[in-house]
Amino acid sequence: MDTAVTPHPLARLSAAEIESARTIAEAAGLVTSRTRFSYVMVREPDKADVLAGRTDLPREVSMLLTELDSTVRLRSVIVDLRAGDVVAVHELDPRLDGFGPTLDEDFARGDAIVKADAEWVAALARRGVTDLDTVRTVPLSAGVYGYADEVGRRVYRVLAFQQMHPADPPWAHPIDGVVAHIDIDAGRVLRVVETAVEHVPAESGDYLDDAVRGPIRTAPRPIEIRQPEGVSFTLVDDVLTWQNWSLRIGYNGREGLTLHQVRYRDGDEDRDILYRASVSEMVVNYGDPSPTHAWQNYFDVSEYQFGRLANALELGCDCVGEITYLDAVVVDDHGAPRVLPNAICIHEEDAGVLWKHRDDFAGTAVTRRNRRLVISFFVTVGNYDYGFYWYLTLDGAIRLESKATGIVFPSGDSGEREFTTPLAPGLGAPVHQHMFCARLDLTIDGVRNQVDELDVRRVPTGPGNPWGNAFTRTVTRLRRESEGVRDAANQLGRTWRVSSAERANRTGEATAYVLAPEGQPALLSADDSSTRRRAGFAAHHLWVTRYERDELWAAGYTVNQHPGGNGLPRYAAADRDIDGQDIVLWHSFGLTHFPRLEDWPIMPVDTAGFVLKPHGFFDRNPTLDLPEDPAACHPEHGHHAAAGHSHGGHGNHE
Repeated sequence: MDTAVTPHPLARLSAAEIESARTIAEAAGLVTSRTRFSYVMVREPDKADVLAGRTDLPREVSMLLTELDSTVRLRSVIVDLRAGDVVAVHELDPRLDGFGPTLDEDFARGDAIVKADAEWVAALARRGVTDLDTVRTVPLSAGVYGYADEVGRRVYRVLAFQQMHPADPPWAHPIDGVVAHIDIDAGRVLRVVETAVEHVPAESGDYLDDAVRGPIRTAPRPIEIRQPEGVSFTLVDDVLTWQNWSLRIGYNGREGLTLHQVRYRDGDEDRDILYRASVSEMVVNYGDPSPTHAWQNYFDVSEYQFGRLANALELGCDCVGEITYLDAVVVDDHGAPRVLPNAICIHEEDAGVLWKHRDDFAGTAVTRRNRRLVISFFVTVGNYDYGFYWYLTLDGAIRLESKATGIVFPSGDSGEREFTTPLAPGLGAPVHQHMFCARLDLTIDGVRNQVDELDVRRVPTGPGNPWGNAFTRTVTRLRRESEGVRDAANQLGRTWRVSSAERANRTGEATAYVLAPEGQPALLSADDSSTRRRAGFAAHHLWVTRYERDELWAAGYTVNQHPGGNGLPRYAAADRDIDGQDIVLWHSFGLTHFPRLEDWPIMPVDTAGFVLKPHGFFDRNPTLDLPEDPAACHPEHGHHAAAGHSHGGHGNHE
């Protein structure tokens, strides 16, 4: 590669670089017609080298290669595009390390395998299904459940649904009570597991059908969002700047959207806040203990590479207003680049009142409105759709909102209601969770940071509190990785403060940001369950680890059929010093979903997330310099208008 055009070390892979990486691996004898590519992404240089501004860094690409021989072979490979050579090859043992993610071809192959199996076909016939052309199979990641014949083999568990006509959503018609376990590479069914559920729900779930939804209501009157002078941000070579914020946008086929080198301009200084932020992993774990559903837990980032499943976003539907779209380039199973059009959406939104005061002594009435910059993408993983929205606001706050919608995973209603919700005649939906883990490589005024746990504390009545009105908070420093595994506690108002070990604000306190969790339940699977062994990251809301270049994955590198214990539990077991060091916060959060009737046949958006808020990072309110919008506010009316109704009083009060 020509060093004169070498991109920024954190830049997204281009199509040309992807093709070059494949060519290098092929020249090294690592690629055959049976080779499949997964997790192809930039291997980011060490943080210290990037922050030092080094221009001589290698441009490395990491990839997982799966060789689909009779004995499946896995290799983690690193190529250096500048040197044009393979610089590392690491052999993985599938029996210990698990496999790479699902492959696109596996879904058609899995369908053919079960439909050729007499036992499975007979099981469907017992449920009244004899026309296999109406059957839509769903080969799903298998997990690890102690079957000896699955060790070291790529296995799927196949559920089936019936689709009676092309517009009929098959999710409404689960052929429940039967699941096939298949060896995808051997092309055979290992076993068929059945229960007593033998009916197929018949009611339509077509949410676009008038017979299901009823007559269309009168539409709300139009809302126009206009920016007649254009947007307030600039985007040049993936570097985004807006209202004192600056950051680099990244994207890869595993995590999807990533944010890099997030800074806020404070006066004449660009101050560091976040070095890298992403959704490192997510697991959807189901709570129905029946044999056909007890194994259901899906790692959508690592097992399905949800970054490759991004939607092409549409103006007026997914994003409203003055929108900037970015295409994403990912890598298919054969190592070729694939463009995902309009995968990333960038726009501004009004965010309500930022600050306001009517001062009767000074005779002033002042309001400033907040605005947020939105950077988002949406993915579809089978039945569910997920949106991930990063919000930056004028006051220096950073929020992540994860949105879940789509179709709840259905089952046949057996009459057992403890672990399922009935949705329609004969149709149920198991209880489940959607657990996400955000990896937050914070750099609060530099790489040397520290974390304190902040809890509110009541103070008993006594000599120091004679009226019993006092309350305070406790501050607990987290000094080692073993101490950095923490749980939220809403009754204590628990937050975690990440502060600089090198810089103080004007009151002498360390400059800081606070991570405020929503505090919803962590992973609810039993301590000795397979799900908890494999999704250990979700068992706790916070993990603090020492920065390590390649420790990027909350559940580990290869998660599919990994027996467990990898990722954050392994990273934290090193028990490294995290007090005043280069550290990474991992925040697990999510939704505990007891499905409602209102979630069927399509689920209104439910959300989960967190906020990172400045806490002594600035010496005062950083938005005092925000000008008044003369088109929106009318200061000549002052506070006198507050006594009556405003003219044209149909606006929003927010």
